[in-house]
Amino acid sequence: MTEEFDIVSPEAIREGRATDAYFDRTMEALEHAGKNPDVVAEVTANQFATGRWKLLAGLKDAAELLEGRDVDVDALPEGQLFDGGPVMRIEGSYREFCRLETALLGFLSHSTGVATRALEARHAAPESTVLSFGSRHVHPSIGAMVERSALLGGLDGISNVAAGEVIGREAGGTMPHALMICFGRGNQEQAWQAFDAAVPEETPRIALTDTYSDEADEALRAAEAIEDLAGVRLDTTGSRRGDFRHIVREVRWTLDAHGHDDVDLFLSGGLTPTTLRELRDVADGFGVGSYVANADPLDFALDIVEVDGEPAAKRGKLTGMKSVYRTADGGHHIGLADRDGPEDAESLLEPLIRDGKVVREFDLDAAIDRAAADAERVGYEGVTAEE
Repeated sequence: MTEEFDIVSPEAIREGRATDAYFDRTMEALEHAGKNPDVVAEVTANQFATGRWKLLAGLKDAAELLEGRDVDVDALPEGQLFDGGPVMRIEGSYREFCRLETALLGFLSHSTGVATRALEARHAAPESTVLSFGSRHVHPSIGAMVERSALLGGLDGISNVAAGEVIGREAGGTMPHALMICFGRGNQEQAWQAFDAAVPEETPRIALTDTYSDEADEALRAAEAIEDLAGVRLDTTGSRRGDFRHIVREVRWTLDAHGHDDVDLFLSGGLTPTTLRELRDVADGFGVGSYVANADPLDFALDIVEVDGEPAAKRGKLTGMKSVYRTADGGHHIGLADRDGPEDAESLLEPLIRDGKVVREFDLDAAIDRAAADAERVGYEGVTAEE
């Protein structure tokens, strides 16, 4: 049996081998004909503004992919909300980047889908702690992308240890049902106390309290077993929940009635923005997994819009190099790049690569702040895929 995982190597991606076969055939045909036109290509999801805001992510990987190629690239800043028009523009000889289209769109599409779902979750419970618990739902090779995109969308923390090492963030978490089951039914106190004794002092003591018996009963037992219990987590399977909101309120009541008002309630397990809105007034925090991590990639496309200085595009696409503007009312305007934009509007496409060199810094904290500020600026209301 091979020792290798089914993972395309970073070298293959950079070299353009992680491409669709028809781009190889395209290169062969162009080389045979001696053609290598200068083009302008744009990455878009929608030609015109739609009012359905998405959060741009994946730009760091996209820049690394294009670095060293003889191209100029402009792009929206990472963490910018957009609802139409190009998010990236590439200028150069077509053969310079032809084979990179597949990977480029993959970087942007998948990351943007995850970041947008994270933004939806964030705005569904704006005053609550919301953590990314979705690593188990995705291929481990993209764990860092998922966690970075989740943070970009405003989530407060991540769970994947290796991903945290890649993106410079410390992973966190509570305890799994497996720990409780290893100690056996009736021995929940032993499991909680072993956790308390073993983990570093700075780790919050959050006990899982729905493994064997009534959630309120286990929550109270945990609060009495651990002196500095920070919180309890309910991860009750859907088949056992019934009225989950009622269960959560009962747990809160029981803890308060016995003097444990300072013990927070955390919920996880199949949560969506709808359930976050339903439960945010009775819980202190949430762990969101599949809703964010399993986000559909955004349907970006890369299209040539100019060839050798002349407008050119396939049917159904808008020809000519374009600019994207943020208007004073927070909206978007898309126009031809050689025309003036709206009065008092801000041009959003900024230099990313010049002569093959990346000219922009990628600061995750700055991108997170940008996303939060931009969501406020455009009046983002947290429209979700469920709606």
